Amino acid sequence: MRKGVLELCILSVISNEEVYTSNIMDALKEARLLVVEGTIYPLLTRLKNDGLLSYRWEESTSGPPRKYYRLTETGIKVLESLKDNWKQLSDSVNSLINYKSNNNE
Repeated sequence: MRKGVLELCILSVISNEEVYTSNIMDALKEARLLVVEGTIYPLLTRLKNDGLLSYRWEESTSGPPRKYYRLTETGIKVLESLKDNWKQLSDSVNSLINYKSNNNE
């Protein structure tokens, strides 16, 4: 389940603008989702291979070239589907949490 949620989070971050991997990591940290780089890079590669992301290289003044990611049209559609699924799951879980809370009063 966490894998699917991480995909949703990463695609959501990339949907806002073209981003570099450290931007993704910063956004996840800001949201208090602790994810190591070793998890992010393979996931980005898989999302690219699945046709959800594209990237471009940009020269950097402080090191090697940087890879900037953006969503493809397919990635935008998948993100919308993931958002819908998340909302349904979240609503269901919240309903159950409230149900249990109401019965324990």
